[in-house]
Order: sequence, then C-alpha cells, then structure tokens
Amino acid sequence: MAAKPPVGDPVQDAPQVAAPQHAAAGLPAIAHTLAMAHQQMGAARTARTLLKVNQKDGFDCPGCAWPEEDKRHTAEFCENGAKAVAEEATVRRVTPAFFAAHPVSDLAGRSGYWLGQQGRITEPMFLDEGSDTYVPVTWERAFDLIGTELKALSSPDEAVFYTSGRTSNEAAFLLQLFAREFGTNNLPDCSNMCHESSGSALTETIGIGKGSVSLDDLHRAELIIVAGQNPGTNHPRMLTALEKAKRAGAQIISVNPLPEAGLERFKNPQTPHGILKGTSLTDLFLQIRLGGDQALFRLLNKLVLETPGAVDELFVREHTHGYEEFAAAARAADWEETLAATGLERADIEAALRMVLAAKSVVVCWAMGLTQHKHSVPTIREVVNFLLLRGNIGRTGAGVCPVRGHSNVQGDRTMGIFERPSAAFLDALDEEFGITSPRHHGYDVVRAIQALRDGDAKVFFAMGGNFVAATPDTLVTEAAMRRARLTVHVSTKLNRSHVVTGTRALILPTLGRTDKDVQKSGKQFVTVEDSMSMVHASRGNLPPASRHLLSEPAIVARMARATLGKESATPWEEFERDYATIRDRISRVVPGFEDFNSRVARPGGFTLPHGPRDDRRFPTATGKANFTAAPVEHPHLPEGRLLLQTLRSHDQYNTTIYGLDDRYRGIKDGRRVVLVNPEDAAALGLADGSYTDLISEWKDGVERRAPGFRVVHYPTARGCAAAYYPETNVLVPLDATADTSNTPASKSVVIRLEQSAAV
Repeated sequence: MAAKPPVGDPVQDAPQVAAPQHAAAGLPAIAHTLAMAHQQMGAARTARTLLKVNQKDGFDCPGCAWPEEDKRHTAEFCENGAKAVAEEATVRRVTPAFFAAHPVSDLAGRSGYWLGQQGRITEPMFLDEGSDTYVPVTWERAFDLIGTELKALSSPDEAVFYTSGRTSNEAAFLLQLFAREFGTNNLPDCSNMCHESSGSALTETIGIGKGSVSLDDLHRAELIIVAGQNPGTNHPRMLTALEKAKRAGAQIISVNPLPEAGLERFKNPQTPHGILKGTSLTDLFLQIRLGGDQALFRLLNKLVLETPGAVDELFVREHTHGYEEFAAAARAADWEETLAATGLERADIEAALRMVLAAKSVVVCWAMGLTQHKHSVPTIREVVNFLLLRGNIGRTGAGVCPVRGHSNVQGDRTMGIFERPSAAFLDALDEEFGITSPRHHGYDVVRAIQALRDGDAKVFFAMGGNFVAATPDTLVTEAAMRRARLTVHVSTKLNRSHVVTGTRALILPTLGRTDKDVQKSGKQFVTVEDSMSMVHASRGNLPPASRHLLSEPAIVARMARATLGKESATPWEEFERDYATIRDRISRVVPGFEDFNSRVARPGGFTLPHGPRDDRRFPTATGKANFTAAPVEHPHLPEGRLLLQTLRSHDQYNTTIYGLDDRYRGIKDGRRVVLVNPEDAAALGLADGSYTDLISEWKDGVERRAPGFRVVHYPTARGCAAAYYPETNVLVPLDATADTSNTPASKSVVIRLEQSAAV
C-alpha cells in the first residue's frame, strides 16, 4: 500500500535554488518515477499498472497526446506520464468522512498540490445552498438536481458544458449530442485556452485545424524547428522522436526564451548510450524575446524569397493562393525591426537561414509559446507561409506539428466539442438523431466566464479538468463561478474548482483511464485521438477506486435522461450499456470514422484522413493553401518593465501539481519563483533570493498583483521573465486574448516588480 497522503499543507513557499541542468531524463528520471509511483501505488500495483501504459492492449496515458510507434517499448511512458498514472491509480481515497472533516472553508485554504494529493473521490457529493460541507448524495438525486436546474432555465444558453481534453471520444460525442439536443452550442473546452490559435490559423491557411505530420515524418525530416515548446517537461516522449531524427541526420533549431534541458541533451533511459552519455539535440539555439516569433519567420521568408532557386515555384503555382500579396509584405521585412523584436543577433538568423536552405524537408513544431499571445494567429500563419514557400506541406518529412497537451484534446474537437461547429457537422448530427441543433455560436471559455459573471449563464457543468485554476483573471473567474445557481464537476480527484462553487454544487466521481469499465453488455473500452490524428482504443486494467463510480458516458447518458425525459428519442440507455453503439453513430456522423468499431479493434488503431498531408488537397475557401500577409506585431516593453510568460514546472501537468520541484531548472520545494535574467535583475536592483510582488499592467488600468515571489537569477532572454501558473493566472485579464482565437494571452504579460511585503 502507498503512504498516507499529506495531512499538512506548506504554510510558506520557500524554494531552494540550484544551477539549472543541461540534460533531461536519464537515471534521475527513472529514480524519480519509481519513487513517486511507489508512494502513490505501492510496488506490485506500480508494475501492474505502468506496464499497460500506451500498450496496444492497455490504456492511453492520461498525460500528453504524443503518439506511439507501431512497435512499443515494454516501458512506453515518460516520467510525467508515470506521475499522471500514479495519481489516478493511487490507493489514497477521499471518502464522505474526509468531506465531513474538511468543510469547504477549510479546503479553500489548501493548496492545489495538497488537494490533489488526497486521492480518488469515492462517492457523489452535494453542497447545498448555505452549507459549508459536502455530503454524500445518491446518483439518482444528483441527476434529479441537474435535470431540475437545467429544465428551469429561461433558455438552454444559460447552461455551459465544459470539457477537459482527457474525455474519451465516446463521452465527448455524447456530451455534445446532449447539449445540442438540449438546445445550446455552449461547449467550451481546454482547446480554447491552448491550441485554439493553432486551429484558427491552420483552418484558414490549409483547411484543417490539425497538424499535417506523422511520427514517421518527424523521424525523416532533415530540419526540425521547435518553437515555443519545452518537450523535456511537457511532452517528454517527443525527445525520443527527436533523438531518432538526429540519428538519421536531422538538424534541430530550438526557438525559445528559456534554455531547456531536454532540448540541450536527452539521456534516453531506455538505452545504455542514453543513460551513460545521451544525445545532444539542438544544433542552433535562438534565444528569442517573448512574442518575437512572427518577426523571425517573416524575415526568414524575406531571405528565402531573395535567394535564387529557394522557392518551390511549382508547388506555389499549383497549390497555393495569395502568394503575391504575401511576398510583397515579406520583402518589406526590416532587419533592424526584427532584431529589436527578437533580441537575436544577425549572425543567429543567418545561421538559421543556411540550415533552412540546406534542408529538403522541414517540420515546425510549436506549443503554448506561440499560441498564447495577442498576435498568435498571425504568428502561426507566418509559420505556414514559411513552410509553403518551399513546399513543406504534403511532403514526406515535412509539415506543421502543433503539439497538443491533453491526451484526447484533439479527439474531443473531432467529436464536436466546439462552440462554433460547422453546418456540415450539425446537418449530419441532426439527420442521424432526428433533432434540430442550434445554429448560433455558443460560448468559448472566456465568453463563458463573462456570461457567468454577467448573470447570463446559471448552470456550469464540467467534464473533467480544473476550470477555476486553468482560466485567467483568477479573482474575476472565481466571482463569476460563485454567481452560478449550480456547478457540477465530473472528477477523479479534488482540485480548486470544487471549492469555488455556485449556490449549490455537485462532485460526480468517475472512472479514470486506468479503471476497468464494465457495463451491462460486458467490459468496455473507449477511444482517443493523439496529436497526429491516430485513433486507438484504451482499456483500463484496475478495479475501480470505488463501487460508487460511474463512467463518463454513463454520467452523460443519465444526465440526458433526467433532463430530456421521454421526449428524447435518443437511445441513452443503450449508449450507456454498450459503447460500441456510440461508435456506430459516430461512424455515420463524423467523416473519417466509417466502420469505426472494426477499424479500432485492430491493434494500434487507424489514422484519420488529412487532405493536405495525404494528397496536397486543401479544403479552404479558395481550394488551395492560403498565403497570408498580416502586419508584423510584437510586444513593446516600457522602461523598467519585464515581459512575463507563465509556464509549468517539471512536477506539473497543466494545473495538476505532482510535487514542488522543477528539477531541470534547479528549483526545489517551492513554486512562487520568478526567473529573471541577471542583467535585468541588476538593472532593477533585484538580488537573487530577494522577494518581489508581480504587478501586471494593462490598458484597463486595473492593478493585478501576485505577491511573494522569490527572484531567481536565470539565463532567460533579456527583458523577459517566467513564473509558474496557476499562481500567476491572476495577472492576466479576462479580455486580454489573442485576436481571432480568443485564447488568453498568458505568454506576454507586461509586469513591474515591487519589493514584497508578503515575505
């Protein structure tokens, strides 16, 4: 059995700081993985569980969405994946007795780390109006409460149905079906906060909002550009793919304000060479200023245009639109402006150009470092321009590679979790189920918070996730949630969202990826879609954490029956009884899922079609890939200010805190740190180890303050700083979002630093 969960909560965040590391994984990763797994699960359960992670007959890791090769390792998981599995498969339990001993007022004062460490929730719990304590409630009573509240709304649009990316395809399809039969498109999801900018830019330019590369393309690329991404912490299994590409002759350019250990050297723990020596990954490190990526790619495009024979003229002529307008804008790019925007030296950009021109196949990978700025969408469009110029889409070893975080965030969107669905999708849904879906757009995450704040939304339902901690403008978001009449969270573990409630609140405990799912027709499996459009099955192997748990499809089906009643012709009971019947319906609604059940039964699953990748077919309004010509933007920094990016620590997955260390960056036993370049710190009079308050500055004039951060002198880009979220979400206003995508602009926050009174 695992050790008991912590009974105390650190009163003061007191980080210890050492020098950052220059290599990722290796023996320390193995040791840390086994220690944490044993602490949560015990030795026997650890072996039984981890050996099934990402196996063809096992379950999909609840961590990131990185794909697997056809041939799997025995240990097909990374350190952070093992942490995610361990926390879900933990033997720790949160029972009704726990809630009786810990009223909401007590839980609200606990850290997110402490809440998550308590274990799996065992029974549905209810917080009544005026009460300070969650009490057990029957499933029947819980669904009656939800149905009664939903039916009492003046409009279906007063309800919000949020989805986390860990939701299976089957549960996501049922949730969006229920919402639309109920009468709303209010289906915000975690994509709204991360890769919405990618989807917006890619849909406009290549016609599909997903990456165009396969794992084999990455292995066969001659040049890989990793921009605004930290694979060592956020997608560690990607390092194996980069290592394989390097051994095949690829070069790698890293574009990032922070040096990242995983992109410097990867010590593959699955090989003797990796453990002993490792592989140097990055050939050129471009330490860019925050928000300077569009300017960098615009100048590279200008230089490619000026190089005789560098443009793939046949591809441009046959497969693209808008080239002349784009080329005119690119040729106007200015060296001095670009150097100011990027903080790079001219020699760095010229070195990158030489590598670009020498490569016949190029992949560009990116993550939140590109997607969470005001000008994120035009930045990603410029990346597409860069690839189109030399025909690097629809070619082996080349393409766009937005690297998703949640394990099924891409699949949820494919299943229809989207506030702005296409008419074609709704037409197919209506024809299959005999319903009339609403055609007006619903709320995304930011607009959902605004609707709750303004009283326009009254019921909030979340399928997984930690909405309160994941979203911006923390004080505004929490006040908005408290205005709801009912908040409902389908969860496996406790988090901050359970203590920031509406007038009444429900916690509905659900099966996790590691749990066996047995319904009336027998043992079930669910499916997920990875970052590269592979769809495969996921089968849990552990007894459920409690006999009182329901699966996500069962919860949606029962909520639908309680709300829609006998007027609904949808076979909700059948869907709960046998998930194969859900997949049959998906196969007739969602393109690419034809013959779903038999195809997903094959080991490893199947790949969804992708026009740009498969045959250079671009389903855009023009019928071709679209060049774009947006003005170049980048943040402007007032004197005495820094540009802050929010990021994860190594002991963290999104808002889930596994521990208080960030091993690769040299941080131990604390999270309230701000990483500042030593020269900037000296200019601002900030000694290493001093404490400061972070105050963000925005046009609305409202002061937002995050107090008590330890200054860490760190080799980040000049003018830039970094600190962890969710602690710094309070600094980002609700309306500070990316143009077009409405994604919170959490990577370019202008801050000033003031001596802290908190420490």
